[in-house]
Amino acid sequence: MNGVILSWIMLGAVGLWRRDTRLITRILFPLGALASLSLAVAGFMALGSAAQTLVLPLGLPELPFHQRLDALSAFFLILLGVASTGVSLYAGGYFRHMEGKTLGLLCLEYHVFLAGMTLVLLADDAYLFMVAWEMMALSSYFLVTTDHAVPDIRKAGFLYLLVAHVGAIAILLCFGVMQGGNGIAAYTFDAMRAAPLTPFWASAAFLLALFGFGAKAGVLPLHVWLPEAHPAAPSPVSALMSGVMLKTAIYGILRVSFDLLPLQLWWWGVLALGLGLATAVFGVMFAAVQGDMKRLLAYSSIENIGLLLVGIGLTLIFHVYGKDTLAALALAATLYHSLNHAMFKSLLFVGTGSILHATGERNMGRLGGLIHRMPWASVLMLVGVLAIAGLPPLNGFVSEWLLLQAFLLSPGLSNNYINMLVPVAAAVIALAAALAAYVMVKFYGVIFLGQRRDPGLAHAHDAGRMERTGMVWLALACVALGLFPVFVLGQIDHVAQSLLGTRLGNASADWMFLAPVDTDRASYSPLYFLLAVAGVTGLSVLLVHRLYHGRLRRGAAWDCGFPAQTARMQDSAEGFGQPIRRIFEPFFRIEREVPGALDTRPKYHGRSDDKLWFLLYLPLRDLTEKLSGWVSLLQHGRIHLYLTYTFATLVVLLIFV
Repeated sequence: MNGVILSWIMLGAVGLWRRDTRLITRILFPLGALASLSLAVAGFMALGSAAQTLVLPLGLPELPFHQRLDALSAFFLILLGVASTGVSLYAGGYFRHMEGKTLGLLCLEYHVFLAGMTLVLLADDAYLFMVAWEMMALSSYFLVTTDHAVPDIRKAGFLYLLVAHVGAIAILLCFGVMQGGNGIAAYTFDAMRAAPLTPFWASAAFLLALFGFGAKAGVLPLHVWLPEAHPAAPSPVSALMSGVMLKTAIYGILRVSFDLLPLQLWWWGVLALGLGLATAVFGVMFAAVQGDMKRLLAYSSIENIGLLLVGIGLTLIFHVYGKDTLAALALAATLYHSLNHAMFKSLLFVGTGSILHATGERNMGRLGGLIHRMPWASVLMLVGVLAIAGLPPLNGFVSEWLLLQAFLLSPGLSNNYINMLVPVAAAVIALAAALAAYVMVKFYGVIFLGQRRDPGLAHAHDAGRMERTGMVWLALACVALGLFPVFVLGQIDHVAQSLLGTRLGNASADWMFLAPVDTDRASYSPLYFLLAVAGVTGLSVLLVHRLYHGRLRRGAAWDCGFPAQTARMQDSAEGFGQPIRRIFEPFFRIEREVPGALDTRPKYHGRSDDKLWFLLYLPLRDLTEKLSGWVSLLQHGRIHLYLTYTFATLVVLLIFV
């Protein structure tokens, strides 16, 4: 693992030193993809093995770095390795037109970002974890602000860095609580596991972890940086941030909740479940009204993070009440969806990068008909769209189906309030899944189908060879994860065994059928489903071929009685989002500019903003500015004033000491 980290850093250093665009894009990024693949293989080999520990001769004299490779870290290393393999291959083609000086620095930041995420997953003490966490945060900040000449991108980067450091402070305080008052010597995770915490201090540590890692994951109401940073970053960086970096926060919550803390309480699960449901509905609701491709995908990431938090909350509830099989099922759904989201969201983000390169447009209202100009990108992105929409037999369906099964198969718990919450939560999950499919219909239909909304789209070009290679890798991962869920769950069982002390069991009884608990209750065979779809499709084609009479007549499409139609009369992104905007209008801050009846040049403009930004963050900003103004009264840049402060402090100390 450390060899892969060193290879990434060396590749970045070579890119910064040589600053040769051809070298970086054609050699260094593909070598980085090879290192990522080796990381995934190493993680897979370690998944079923005993935990491995290592003490590095780095850090401070009395505080060396500790590393640990166990089932949980191995699983997320596989996620990181597989996703970054495809993204790095894609990046080699995406960055080919950048200037050498900028690209050399970006190459270093990109590979340091990968190294930082890997170190986070391997850290076995608070010191190394926080160093790696900051390494990941700073490198990703510089990647987000690659185009720093644009003021909006600088603002997005500052907001991201601010929220990241607020979250980092909470994580540091969490580690401080978990060391149990045993001093700095108890900074290792082994010491934290052995610390006897009372329920009060364990709850304090959990809340701090939920806040700190939730800030990185984009959990409501700490989500505000995510829709700003993802659109600002280059598309391969957006893919890594959404597909992989957000999962390091999920890893952190799992590590603290089920490994480092000596006990769990039922209300932790209820809190995580409630936050997850609110985050999921909020994310998909705002995704439905977006007109910007990357902002839509960013809000979709918020929705998926909400689903993951729901899975964690459900796991906590079942584990506390001794429902071990259901706890393993909920954890399996969470980990499976983490892996799935890394693949299909990375695929969709890099696909939008190809669209940006081909058209120069992020606004879906100016796109359309790209399926004719970008056949490779359209087919590969269709795989990602169907996967994220939760349609079988692709991977998104499996994890969402498992999560719903965890709700539907749950027996009565001893807490009546939770028993009332479970069916409501299941209904909310179903609503979020349905809206997610609606969002993806909008996303794909407006961009690729219909007619070109802009004449300039006639010159759009398809993704390049290396870009297609990266997208094919991610699309194949979506297909494989959808077709072979029993094998994947068999590997996830190693994580469940290490965290919960139990396995899912019947899920791996028959490789053809996925049965979460019992074949009599529910089962699913993706291969049979695929064969059925292929059979029906093939039979339909055969019947059409047999019944086709050979005569061909072409005619214009029905024009609804108005022959002067143009491409602008097609359904637009705003039109798709209008029903959602009307239904959930109280949750939006809507601004409209509607033309009058006599306007000679009518113009319509609509904007749906996040109310939380205006109700929570703007008042905090104004309060901070006021406090800063008061503090600045004490600082005038005059040395005699500062000497007066020092003299007064010494006098006070002499009086009271």
